[in-house]
Amino acid sequence: MRGKLGGDTLDKLVIEGGKSLSGTIRIHGAKNAALPILAASLLAAGKVQLSNVPRLLDIEVMLDILDRIGCQALHDQETVVVDTSSANSFHVPEDLMKQMRSSIFLMGPLLARFGEVAVYQPGGCAIGERKIDLHLRGLKALGAEIEELDQQIICRADKLKGADIHLDFPSVGATENIMMAAATAEGTTTLTNAAREPEIQDLQNFLNAMGASIIGAGTDTITIQGVSQLSPCSYTIIPDRIVAGTVMIAAAATRGNVTLTHCNPAHLSSLIHVLKRAGVQISICNDIMNVSCMSRPKAVERIVTSPYPSFPTDLQSQVMVLLSLADGFSVMKETVFEGRFKHVDELTRMGADISIDLNCAFIRGVQRLYGATVEATDLRAGAALVIAGLAAQGKTIVEQVHHIDRGYEHIEQLFQKLGAEIHRFSPVPKSLDLAN
Repeated sequence: MRGKLGGDTLDKLVIEGGKSLSGTIRIHGAKNAALPILAASLLAAGKVQLSNVPRLLDIEVMLDILDRIGCQALHDQETVVVDTSSANSFHVPEDLMKQMRSSIFLMGPLLARFGEVAVYQPGGCAIGERKIDLHLRGLKALGAEIEELDQQIICRADKLKGADIHLDFPSVGATENIMMAAATAEGTTTLTNAAREPEIQDLQNFLNAMGASIIGAGTDTITIQGVSQLSPCSYTIIPDRIVAGTVMIAAAATRGNVTLTHCNPAHLSSLIHVLKRAGVQISICNDIMNVSCMSRPKAVERIVTSPYPSFPTDLQSQVMVLLSLADGFSVMKETVFEGRFKHVDELTRMGADISIDLNCAFIRGVQRLYGATVEATDLRAGAALVIAGLAAQGKTIVEQVHHIDRGYEHIEQLFQKLGAEIHRFSPVPKSLDLAN
């Protein structure tokens, strides 16, 4: 078990708002690309080296799982080396699965490697119902027998065989699990209505670097020609488009001027379109973007979240902060997760004028937000509250920071580099509290 990374559940971020962000920031690697790629490393026995891997709680949980099933995993700076040659268990520990939903990615590769996998219902952010039935249906189509015992799920297959699989919904996780399981299956697998996210393309590129034969990632049809064996490789993870988007929105909300490096603007086209409609100035040169907003942003009549390449649900709460400070009336419709408006009550406490009707948020821009003590209920809601605190007048305290640590590498340090007054406060261990 590796050492603890990130914050305690009692950690707080204290923000003195009202200061425009300014400067240059490098965007770290994508959590949502690194997690399935770490799981996919199990498909090849030997040492896999991954570069541009962020130091995040979710990444550490995945590495802990790999350790527990017999692998040797080392995370040094931005490089991870996983030696999967000693993997000896197909049982994913329940305590670690409860910490992170992305642990479900291990089903496909463990099933492919050992012919059996035992997992539990995964945990993660409470942002609405996220069933794994599409994962199970896809694995069953490849030949797996599935047994559900209370909270445990056991999948077995003597030999996985290619199949034609159609997803009722373009689930990112199901698409990736099926790709990994099918990579070494016998025959050809055709996956239709597949998710199209950049992280899917990154997984395809990684698997192909190990010797897989996969085409079509980035479209709605992916074809996997099964191969008999994969070999370890070295690979570099793509930049995190959600972290980049969060920084872009924070720059706009604080009327700042920020340059982002090591990003991929093509992955952010829907956000760039929305920000430009709001009056934000954006210039792009290869993997560098400059974002500035010198005057009050304008309302955006209607934004609808939907699977990639449409507007991402993972940036919905952050953009809502910007719209709360815009001139006019905006509507945000959430179509992906029904529980993703939990940040609204917290923003309202800071002075935002937002009302909810079913899956729509109606946002009337106000002149300013005011500092308050608020709670991060999930990862992206927490990021939104940090942006609100940066833009607000006065002091904001964000509690339950551990949610934010799941997807942002030291978010306080990131914004400190851009001139923000933001600090983390951790509880003093009782053994060190000399006042008592």
